[in-house]
Amino acid sequence: MRRHVLAILAVLAGMAGGFVPASAEAQNRFWLVNNTGRVIEQAYVSSSRVEDWGPDILGTSVLPSGNRVWVTPSFGDCVLDVRVTYQGGGEERRMQVNACNISQIVFGRAGAGAGASVGGGGAGATVSPGRPAAANPSFYLRNGTGVTIREVYVSLSSDSNWGGDRLGQNVLQPNQRLQVSLPAGRGCNVDIRVVYMDGRAGERRGLETCSLAEVIWR
Repeated sequence: MRRHVLAILAVLAGMAGGFVPASAEAQNRFWLVNNTGRVIEQAYVSSSRVEDWGPDILGTSVLPSGNRVWVTPSFGDCVLDVRVTYQGGGEERRMQVNACNISQIVFGRAGAGAGASVGGGGAGATVSPGRPAAANPSFYLRNGTGVTIREVYVSLSSDSNWGGDRLGQNVLQPNQRLQVSLPAGRGCNVDIRVVYMDGRAGERRGLETCSLAEVIWR
């Protein structure tokens, strides 16, 4: 048995809108993709440091072939283990995967069907129940410009206004990230506007983010 030494964070949603330095937690999010041709009945995610898989992250759901879920670990470790079991018997594992360097963990053929993924559960992660992962436009915005950003506005392209500055009293230093939470199920295209310290501004419109874990602003 694996030692259970991590607890599930009580409220991941409390991070919404907060900005995260490049070295902080939650860079290990990934899509769990099923391209096996079989139904994944159970899935487990935990840090490679612990000895307990924890509960099934899919709960009462299953993951059919050609589908994916967005996995958000509640621990900061990059190196993690993933175990899945199939309907009718059998299991597979992906051990000591550095999730901070990838956007997806694929069971089956990597180039087929579902594409990238993100989600969570088990010994230290969560899955959003009942919500198609592909309809979740939320993402991390990383400042790749080399200069400080003082304001960030992000909205769905279907919205009529930008909404408030997501940085509030903060700024986004070079290589820092901002977690951008957007409502699921209302579309995948977003508009982004940033304002730099010297007053210059830049915009991107109609960016599809449901398939992205991170957007690097340059």
